[in-house]
Amino acid sequence: MSIAGAMASGTRAIVSYLLPQDCGLCGAPSGDSPLCTECLAGLPRLPAEGCPQCALPVIGGAICGACLARTPKFDATRAAFRYGFPVDRLVQSFKYGHRLAAAEWFAAELAAAGPTQSDLVIAVPLSTDRLAQRGFNQALELARPLARRLGLPLLVDGVARARDTAPQAALPWKDRVRNVRHAFDCTVDLAGHCVMVVDDVMTTGATLDELARTLKAHGAIHVENRVIARALRDQAA
Repeated sequence: MSIAGAMASGTRAIVSYLLPQDCGLCGAPSGDSPLCTECLAGLPRLPAEGCPQCALPVIGGAICGACLARTPKFDATRAAFRYGFPVDRLVQSFKYGHRLAAAEWFAAELAAAGPTQSDLVIAVPLSTDRLAQRGFNQALELARPLARRLGLPLLVDGVARARDTAPQAALPWKDRVRNVRHAFDCTVDLAGHCVMVVDDVMTTGATLDELARTLKAHGAIHVENRVIARALRDQAA
């Protein structure tokens, strides 16, 4: 653990002692975690075997048929959970209910999702209008503690939304790729960098694919996604 990570761990222990909290799902005491032990054990985790590129469950852990048919621009995806109850409730509470304290716990789950070769962390950017409406970028709130835990630099500026796109969740699958095409701008040289991209949920992967396309056009040699939850194919319609 890095010095910064050790200090953060010590701070969390003190806060837990002074300000114990209750489980966000059942209300039982949960210490410094947003969930109690029983609710944590019941979260829908992805199977151990999954596509290394997009994280969909695949027998044997081989690259899935969808990634073979249309190779994404990103190289790997790590997801902490399957997107479903009660993870969907936790993510929505974090994202729309401004429960930003959950970011530290989510970041711990993302850090534990597996090793990485990344040397730089980037959060999926929001448009200026969306950021003004929400007041914060949930991906950046995740990326800050995650970068700290991994001991990696976080690039806050240099990657932005080039235009305000319609919310992906409101669109059918076939329209999502077109909706985010040319949606990002990059003004930094990423030559030789392995980049970790952080977001809350991956559904079809269209947004992450387009961002990876932009990052690679500016020199990134490897792009890995880290997301709280991965929606399965039957949830991506």
